[in-house]
Amino acid sequence: MTVGTIVAVKTVLVADDTAFVRDRFQGALEGAGHRAVTARTGPEVLAHLRDTATTIDLVVLDLRLPQGRGVELLRALRRLETPPAVLVFSGTIASAAEVRELAALDVAGYVNEYASVQHIVPSLAPYLFPNHYNRRSSPRVVLGIPVAFRYGNMIAAAVTLNISRGGLAIRSTSPLEVGAMIKLRFRLPAGKKDIDCEARVAWADRRLGMGAQFIRLTPGDETAIAEFVQSHFFTNRKA
Repeated sequence: MTVGTIVAVKTVLVADDTAFVRDRFQGALEGAGHRAVTARTGPEVLAHLRDTATTIDLVVLDLRLPQGRGVELLRALRRLETPPAVLVFSGTIASAAEVRELAALDVAGYVNEYASVQHIVPSLAPYLFPNHYNRRSSPRVVLGIPVAFRYGNMIAAAVTLNISRGGLAIRSTSPLEVGAMIKLRFRLPAGKKDIDCEARVAWADRRLGMGAQFIRLTPGDETAIAEFVQSHFFTNRKA
């Protein structure tokens, strides 16, 4: 079986005023073979992005940086000649009104700054490799639950890394090829029944696993997933 893999090296700017967060994201990215640069303040973010010697593929941003707070910094990023894709650390969002402002500024998505190290790169993969993953307008939440997937006559078991309304990230050392159609079975925490659905492999990387984009869900299962994601999205906040 041929496995479609993502091998490009990406450069990510991790901007957070907490060294613990910066170091964990930097370590996870570099451990997966990517490059990471860090910033602690708003001016440092802009300096990195104006440095023509370095191409930044993705910015992961704390909205409460010193000298660069909130949507004002995002507006400054959007005024750059080549605006980068931006993810926001979900724990730094102050309100639902701010989420609406971020959407208007074309924020690509949200990520939990306190996700476990093994979940960091898989949660960034859909934004680092957008051509391999059909992103839907839904946040992702970290979730490690058993999942069974069937491809032809092969049935395998794995563990999820995160979930959104649009799909699952799955930890696997033998990911399937991009485009493969699979059947999934999993149960949400506190769920009363298994969810059975069809999905398509949207990205794959031997170092990470694969992303499965939901193709066919029952209305009830779709609602259960949406409610789970919504209820768990803002569970981690920076004090």
